[in-house]
Amino acid sequence: MKKNFTITASSKKSSARTGRIRTTHGFIETPTFAPVASQGSVKGLPHSFLHDLHAQVILVNAYHLFLRPGIQTIQKLGGIHTFISWKDPILSDSGGFQIYSLSPLVKVYDEGVHFSSHLDGTPFHLTPEDAVDIQQSLGTDIMMALDYFVPYPSGKEKLKKAVDITSRWARRSKEQFLRRESGGQLWGITQGSVSWDMRQRSIEDLIKVGFDGYALGGLGIGEPKSRLFEILEKSDTLVPRDKPRYCMGIGYIEDIVEAVDRGIDFFDCVLPTRNARNGTLFTSKGKIIIKNAKYAQDPRPIDDNCSCYTCRHFSRAYLRHLYERQEITSAVLNTIHNLFFYLDIFRKIRQSIQSNSFNRFKRKILRLKEEA
Repeated sequence: MKKNFTITASSKKSSARTGRIRTTHGFIETPTFAPVASQGSVKGLPHSFLHDLHAQVILVNAYHLFLRPGIQTIQKLGGIHTFISWKDPILSDSGGFQIYSLSPLVKVYDEGVHFSSHLDGTPFHLTPEDAVDIQQSLGTDIMMALDYFVPYPSGKEKLKKAVDITSRWARRSKEQFLRRESGGQLWGITQGSVSWDMRQRSIEDLIKVGFDGYALGGLGIGEPKSRLFEILEKSDTLVPRDKPRYCMGIGYIEDIVEAVDRGIDFFDCVLPTRNARNGTLFTSKGKIIIKNAKYAQDPRPIDDNCSCYTCRHFSRAYLRHLYERQEITSAVLNTIHNLFFYLDIFRKIRQSIQSNSFNRFKRKILRLKEEA
């Protein structure tokens, strides 16, 4: 049996490491960032731009695709890779977070979850088995088990219920996954928020089930940063080292380098693309709010140190003009820059780990944050 994950370099001073995830549609070099393409598209960007930016993997959302255009339509048109014309790896989120955050009148039972579509109110019942079947029908490379997410802060009883149900659903998800050969991987999601005894139990339960990768869910949603980093650090000692670790939804660069320092390999977040559409651009010297009047006649690129298409061709003044006129091109050019910035940071993270200079790189990132 082929290993799906290989560690290629390890930091001598922390738990940071580089690795390779093997999928049916190619390798993913880690640590990596997956641009969010919930509906099968990264907002504002054709896939050709994503390839030019060297995006290795994208994230689609099973909940959204289940509602529109529907799994049968995608199957009929050849599966998700063919439907969206993306030849590289795809990770699908089971949609648990969206069900609980978008859908009205959600009710969770041991057997599954009852929810109403946020689009038109149509009622649905989803089991952990259904979530696996949907993702296997999509044909994604990495599938996520359905979990029970509760927001921060939540009381002990709510956290215990979330962990209990997530563990039971994890077992059922794995059993369903094994019933049907898909060629993909199934990763489990741990819960427990920033309560270590709950998180520890969740991790231990999922390790007993056995997954191709392990995600830390329910983090990055308002808890104190010190507690987030404490959970990551303690989880590093427990999650199997020979499996990829995924910190779901974490998107701030300073949080990402702290997470990599604690052994995290995989990240996703809407932050770079959503901020781009809202006119917030990330640079090596801090954020730029492009709508500000001071950029109206600024001839400089967004970032003098950036070699993306946007920075090579357009001035801050022009980008401000596009944003002020609400031109679609504004979202396209801003998204190109922000995703280039993020993916380039991850390239530098991998290089620094391989050259055993990650701690120095991390200090540089955190110092820039303090100066911004």
